[in-house]
Amino acid sequence: MRIIQATDRKAIERLLTRTHAADRAFDRTVAKIVDGVRDGGDPALLRFARRFDGVSPPIEVSEEEMRVQAARVPWDVRRAIRQAARNIARVAFKQIPKHFDVEVTPGVFVEQRVEPLARVGCYVPGGRFPLPSSLLMTAVPARVAGVREVIVVCPRPEPAVMAAALEAGVTKLFRVGGAHAIAAFAYGTATIPPVDKIVGPGNRYVAAAKARVSADCAIDFYAGPTEIVIVAAKGRPDWIAADLVAQAEHDPDARSIFITWSRSLAARVAARVATRAAGRDIVRRSLAAHGVIIMTASADEAMAVANRIAPEHLVVESEALIRRTVTAGAVFVGPFTAQAAGDYATGSNHVLPTSGAARFRGGLSAADFVRVMSVQRVSRAGLRRLAPAILPLARAEGLRAHAESVEVRLR
Repeated sequence: MRIIQATDRKAIERLLTRTHAADRAFDRTVAKIVDGVRDGGDPALLRFARRFDGVSPPIEVSEEEMRVQAARVPWDVRRAIRQAARNIARVAFKQIPKHFDVEVTPGVFVEQRVEPLARVGCYVPGGRFPLPSSLLMTAVPARVAGVREVIVVCPRPEPAVMAAALEAGVTKLFRVGGAHAIAAFAYGTATIPPVDKIVGPGNRYVAAAKARVSADCAIDFYAGPTEIVIVAAKGRPDWIAADLVAQAEHDPDARSIFITWSRSLAARVAARVATRAAGRDIVRRSLAAHGVIIMTASADEAMAVANRIAPEHLVVESEALIRRTVTAGAVFVGPFTAQAAGDYATGSNHVLPTSGAARFRGGLSAADFVRVMSVQRVSRAGLRRLAPAILPLARAEGLRAHAESVEVRLR
């Protein structure tokens, strides 16, 4: 890993600049797929599924097939799925917004109602690795929130993914992925029903398709390459290196960043990373392109740089580093809080904002699967009490009819 100084402004700015290079040919390809499924329905969906996923109808995985395939999963993996689902559910339950009633002033009542979405679509990647954990992280919070229909798409659902689908109580599972699956979620086909919201990570085709359909169907957020920032000046260099390499194995575009104010630790971590990355092609490519160690003058400067990055995952050596404003998708504190623990089993969600989006939102939660609405009740006496606030404001805005709609009630 290359080492740069926090005072090297150009290097830091290059690191912070998240370029989304225009690729018009790619954008046209995604648009053609999305528009094709929107306009062509099932025939277009199945055509793309054959071409990109290598599957033929039927694309729906029956419950019987799920049970048969799940039975092939080793017992320890099934137990791990069950434990992870239980932990995710415990955290998700606490995330649901609460119903409340408040009397704002005598005669004026506001109620907050929390209603689950009717149907959501969960995207589970099926590339180089099967990802049952991603299914659990999307489907379990939806179920906890009370969503009646939880639909999952996955281009290659391995037996472990099917076991997770059964554990999470998924309504339907389809053997399809990519931009065409996102389009089916957004617009519906004869086979895949339209959903109220699409959640879950995916490759750049999935991310681009989610962005394209977002005007017509709600999405969680645009997901870019995964990233980790570790801030520490002490600790075991092999542990720190292990976390950096673990992040790099996701994808050649993954970003692995270590920020420290200890020169000796920086050198030792760099050496351990080189050893661990040996023979791992994707890890070496990722670290060569996006792996970096940033030297700072102090802990305060280190956290300032970390906050500017606003990373998906932030790992810090101690509680002292987060006794200030922190900007990250998820924070991992102390030497034993490995990021991988959050990826699988702590119960915190691993579907997190990337590319600096942690500046304005956190990770996926049960709150993403409900809609919150206000119910207002005002008595005659209550309206009289509100009139001194309503009427001048309505007139100040030039909305005379608004004012008159209240005055007519008070005559």
